[in-house]
Amino acid sequence: MREVPRRVLLAAPLLMATEASAQPVQSAFDFTMESLEGGPLKLADFRGRAMLVVNTASFCGFTPQYTGLQRLHDRYEARGFLVLGVPSNDFNQESRDAARIKEFCETTYGITFPMATLTSVRGPAAHPLFAWLSSRAGGPPRWNFHKYLVGRDGRSVRAFPTSTEPDSPVLTRAVEAALEGRPLV
Repeated sequence: MREVPRRVLLAAPLLMATEASAQPVQSAFDFTMESLEGGPLKLADFRGRAMLVVNTASFCGFTPQYTGLQRLHDRYEARGFLVLGVPSNDFNQESRDAARIKEFCETTYGITFPMATLTSVRGPAAHPLFAWLSSRAGGPPRWNFHKYLVGRDGRSVRAFPTSTEPDSPVLTRAVEAALEGRPLV
């Protein structure tokens, strides 16, 4: 029998401990937010769907994008897609009252897609989901209505800037790719 060098024997427990303690690859579906209505908004409930996560604001020049986001949600929902709205006051253009945000979204834009409560999306106070999305797709939102498309696997992420309209060909092509399980690039 061949003798194993002493340095290999000493390193083996360290290698096994490192492998055993390695965290599984995280996905967007591992996060929970607070819903706009109150209570947990478990992204695990959306496992297997493609999601467009958008930081929103009620008093922004881009607020009319809600119309396009709702149309996008309606167009692809039956195929396993959803828009997730995340109101944020990081850019000082959102109410601090969840009930007012909910009423505004429902009465002004007829929003039916899931909405989180007022959430920080950038900086040290950013919700862990946004920190994770930012690390995977080019950084934090630079303004309201920044969009992160998450693939059905929950790991593939592509960012779209505020200026990308919800009905733009580049975004709809990416949504279709996500729904078909193709790369989001």
